[in-house]
Amino acid sequence: MITGTTRLLGIIGDPVAHSLSPVMHNAGFAALGLDMAYVPLHVAADDIPAALNGLVALGFRGANVTVPHKGAVLPFMDWLHDDARLVQAVNTIVVDDHRLHGYNTDIEGVRYALAQACGDTLVGQPALIVGAGGAARAVALALARMSMPLTIVNRTASTAQRLVDLIQTAAPAVPCRSLPWVDLTAATTAGQRLIVNATTLGMEGAGKVPAELVDTLTAGHVVFDVVYGHAETEFLRRARRSGAETVDGLAMLLGQAASAFELWTGQRAPLEAMRRVLVR
Repeated sequence: MITGTTRLLGIIGDPVAHSLSPVMHNAGFAALGLDMAYVPLHVAADDIPAALNGLVALGFRGANVTVPHKGAVLPFMDWLHDDARLVQAVNTIVVDDHRLHGYNTDIEGVRYALAQACGDTLVGQPALIVGAGGAARAVALALARMSMPLTIVNRTASTAQRLVDLIQTAAPAVPCRSLPWVDLTAATTAGQRLIVNATTLGMEGAGKVPAELVDTLTAGHVVFDVVYGHAETEFLRRARRSGAETVDGLAMLLGQAASAFELWTGQRAPLEAMRRVLVR
């Protein structure tokens, strides 16, 4: 029941109608009896400054930020957590005393998703990341903190190299290299323990997953797709058929949401209540 004392939160993006965050966070608030409500906030790029000012003016406790605005909100933060500064992306905002505090909980979301699926068995194992954008940066930092040697594959070589530079600064002891897309081979894929798709490849209308990524998959691989939706992506479907262990984006969504929930409420997120509403 929304009253005059209800604290508001939301998700800023374009589009946001597909987002599962409102149902997930509202389930969490209900489970703990918190007087809070979470709503989708469709914001066009040109309206970002006004929208962020509106969070403060309207008394919002905070917000999530989704594509394509995670980088665009950076200049408007009054304070940035080190992780958000490192990956140059904010996905969680906390409004505190009329100031906007920016965090990146996607990094924790990656760690949570892989820990739920594999425990600590991936620590120190080689990983291949496809993509070098905002999602890939969060993935790469999370994996580097697990001491996993990284290979970054991206269509734009300069973007991949910037991600390599970021990891070499943040985790200098972790080997990290970029690989041009044209040099991706089945042998490269076969030599990895973890393969992460941090792009839209395999989604309907977004291009096919390259054969080099899927034709050599075996039961010894773990395949993680950061995308979530109402249907399994082509990447995960083909990986599962090969016997590989698969991890979808819903696990990452839940992990990052739990961290955001705790930042806003100061309470441990009720993961089971939040997970139940995500089950397909």
